[in-house]
Amino acid sequence: MKRIIECVPNFSEGQDMSIIKQITDEIEKVEDVNLLDVDPGADTNRTVVTFVGTPEAVSEAAFQAVKKASELIDMSKHSGAHPRFGATDVCPFVPVSNISMEETVEYARKLAKRIGTETDIPVYCYEHAAYKEERKNLANCRKGEYEGLKEKLADPNWKPDFGPAKFNAKSGVTAVGARDFLVAFNVNLNTTSTRRANAVAFDVREKGRVKREGGKLTGKPVLDENENKVWIPGTLKAVKAIGWYIEEYGIAQISMNLTNISITSVHEAFDEVADKAAKRGIRVTGSELVGLIPKKAMLDAGKYFLHKQERSLGVSEDELIKIAVKSMGLDDLTEFKPEEKIIEYIMEEDSKDQLVDMQLTDFANETASESPAPGGGSISAYVGALGVSLGTMVANLSSHKRGWDHRWEEFSVIAEKGQEKKDELLYLVDEDTNAFNKIIHAFRLPKKSEKEKQARQQAINEATKYAIEIPYRVMKTSFESMEIMKAMAEKGMESSISDAGVGAICAMAAVRGAYLNVKINTKDFEDKKFIDQILKEANKIYEQAQKTESEIVNMVENKL
Repeated sequence: MKRIIECVPNFSEGQDMSIIKQITDEIEKVEDVNLLDVDPGADTNRTVVTFVGTPEAVSEAAFQAVKKASELIDMSKHSGAHPRFGATDVCPFVPVSNISMEETVEYARKLAKRIGTETDIPVYCYEHAAYKEERKNLANCRKGEYEGLKEKLADPNWKPDFGPAKFNAKSGVTAVGARDFLVAFNVNLNTTSTRRANAVAFDVREKGRVKREGGKLTGKPVLDENENKVWIPGTLKAVKAIGWYIEEYGIAQISMNLTNISITSVHEAFDEVADKAAKRGIRVTGSELVGLIPKKAMLDAGKYFLHKQERSLGVSEDELIKIAVKSMGLDDLTEFKPEEKIIEYIMEEDSKDQLVDMQLTDFANETASESPAPGGGSISAYVGALGVSLGTMVANLSSHKRGWDHRWEEFSVIAEKGQEKKDELLYLVDEDTNAFNKIIHAFRLPKKSEKEKQARQQAINEATKYAIEIPYRVMKTSFESMEIMKAMAEKGMESSISDAGVGAICAMAAVRGAYLNVKINTKDFEDKKFIDQILKEANKIYEQAQKTESEIVNMVENKL
């Protein structure tokens, strides 16, 4: 699955959009990167740019943008309302999908090193990427701003993490970091009162509200020994919130920034606001997502609300997102379009060429045509996906069976595993065809010079190895999916037991078909040690799958 990170660089130019255009042009030149937003501010003289993509592509795009900004922006002539100390003031990386914060930190630090080495711009690493505790806070790094850089860089305690410890008058300093994903999320209320909305906001936000004498709203603020106000914290960590009135819709909202959705998720924030609002006689009518959200956050929300209903969580991705949208009323004010709000969906390439997005008739016709792809590997993966889908269906039906309400979670766990295997096999349908196309591309590479011949042979070897590994993954995943059908043959609702049997037969067909593809693709591969090992493992999976299929089918036959 594709790894995705977000980058949100802030450039110290918000008035001359021709400069910003030249910078964003550099970003858009890089493959596997999507430019999502360009937000200039004239008063701050600053532009916030947002783009997403694979880690390698985002790293390259970020470097090229920083480099271009250093050529076009002169900090010695810059002024603006926002704190700043560099042409590219900050450049944070944010993990979005299939990548950890630790991995994101490594990419951020590599970028910081490259900027310092290749552009001679001093670089501080901040937040999760910081090497020193005092540099985690961006405000500490930027203290003194551009005007104080000469003195700051002369201080050994503030030697840059990368780049020269000398004042760069034109470009200043850049801070490169790794931070958590921030979600801007508003909850709609059935009131027009900003004061009452604020009361709810103070209940939930981490900062909370000022403590007052006698616990009364009109009481004097309580002060500590240093004459500072004492605060009563709210219930939600990593949440900033205020109440406001939206004239366009004629309602008040709780406007929240969820600064770390791994600490407080969107669905937790929604439910907590609903609870606190209800205690004040206010009803939540829906919510609004400002900007974008990672897919996982929406899937987690869907599962959360299904769990509250004691319903199976093993449903499709589309169904989980639908449940999340309806449960939080994300379509209360305007239509919620997942393809425009979920980062991974924005990143998806045009799906018209994807086999799994074809209609069944078109898929069959494409298979039957003179085109060599899709071939047996893709068909095996699809048959395997159909098999585990049947097993998952039995699990979901069983979780919803009257009289089995106490067992819904038991079947939900099985259905979730089934969905995971199904999604993996659907991915492998197209990936097997992609693997075949890589081989074709490798054989078409030029071979005039000795260097070209070596590069071509290496590409052929890499593509062939990948074309062996993909059907092996189909075998392995299809065999693993049999545990779903076996569990359903043993304890699923008996009226659907034949479906578990058919699922097992499909899974075995997928294993057998993929095995043939593994063997044919190893025929001309040069790495004999790799071939011996993978054929040994594939043969073991094949034998185990035969045994398991037989057990499941016999179990079904006996119960029938």
